[in-house]
Formats: sequence, C-alpha cells, structure tokens
Amino acid sequence: MGKQMHNSPSPLLSKTNISDDISEESEVSGSDKEDSSWISWFCNLRGNKFLCEVDEDYILDDYNLCGLSHQVPYYDYALDLILDVEESSSRGEIITEEQNELIESAAEMLYGMIHARYILTGNGLNSMFKKYNKYDFGRCPKLYCRGQPCLPVGLSDIPRASTVKIYCPKCEDVYYPPSKYQANIDGAYFGTTFSHLFMMTYEFKRPEKVMQSYVPRVFGFKLHKP
Repeated sequence: MGKQMHNSPSPLLSKTNISDDISEESEVSGSDKEDSSWISWFCNLRGNKFLCEVDEDYILDDYNLCGLSHQVPYYDYALDLILDVEESSSRGEIITEEQNELIESAAEMLYGMIHARYILTGNGLNSMFKKYNKYDFGRCPKLYCRGQPCLPVGLSDIPRASTVKIYCPKCEDVYYPPSKYQANIDGAYFGTTFSHLFMMTYEFKRPEKVMQSYVPRVFGFKLHKP
C-alpha cells in the first residue's frame, strides 16, 4: 500500500483545505504554511492549544511507542504522516480518499497517545510547564480560587472514553474547558497521571488550598441543611 496521504487530504486534518470565505473561523490558530511540520501544524489547529509539540527524537525511539501499533489502525502510515515521511510509491498500490481520511484520523489518535506518554518525561513536563505559565490551559472558574491556572486532565487513560477536563490544583476539582473546541479533545491524550505528576515535579507551583467557600443565606441567615 503506497502512502500518498498528501495527495487527497481529508477535510478534518488537511493543511491546505481551509476555506477562504470562513477565514475568521479557521481551524488553524497559528500559521498554516506548507513548509511547517505535521506536528507543528497539528498543534496549532484551533482547539489543540492544550497539546505541546512532541520531540521527533522521542517519536523515532521505538521503545517509546511500545504497544501502540496494536491500538492504532494504519499505524505505519499514520506514523509516517506524523514524521512527514514521504514513502516511495514503488509498491504500486494506491490510497483511496476514504483510506486517506482513515489514515489521517489514525495519525491524530496516534499523536495523542504518544503525547500522553511524552508529557510524563522531563522534556514533556518542561514544555507543559511553559504553557502552564502562560495560562494556556485556562483558569479555575471558582470565585475563591482567584484565577488559579489549571492543568489538562483525562478522566480515563482509554482513548475515546471521555473528553479532556481542566484540573485546578487549588480547589482540587475538575471543570469543563472554557472553549468548546478544546472540550472536544480526547482526555486520554493527557491521561489521569499528568496533572498530579506535574504538581509533584514543580512543587513550588503548588498553591495553598482554598479555605473559603460560598455560604447560602436568606436575609443574612445561613440555611440549615434538610
């Protein structure tokens, strides 16, 4: 099967299929230059702000991808797409448009699963630390947390089980992301461990727990629980 992923791009993950008449609602939040890498392009898609760019050296190490080939369809083709590998068409096989869309969808899933592993490494944590300092993951909506920056968290490590949530290290609760685009990201791309390992690693960033809570009152009197 020859890999001609860029010849018939799907509307979901194509670098070039962005309508001119809806530029203000473009999927891409950053540059969509043709010479950018797939990883850079994908992480700059609208809604993918939570994702960091995984080092290619990490992806090239087979040890880091152990077990993923059995979980992701079209694994070899998806991996080549992520790494911008142009496969020779010497096999004489043709990728249909439908297969191409499946490969690009598989590349998204594969990158997300690699991302979940990468952000548990030193380099990955450092990349997410920079994003945390820029409030890329949003702030806690709770009044008494006073705009505490949050971290992305998955409620499951199984792909497609649930979407990503944001975790507040101050009140230790989870919330939906403020953006509907970010709310569609698979929670498994971050996993259940990252946010807590992050706070253990950067202990100096751990905030004091919130001590205040809202008290319902009627004419100034606290309400008794029924």
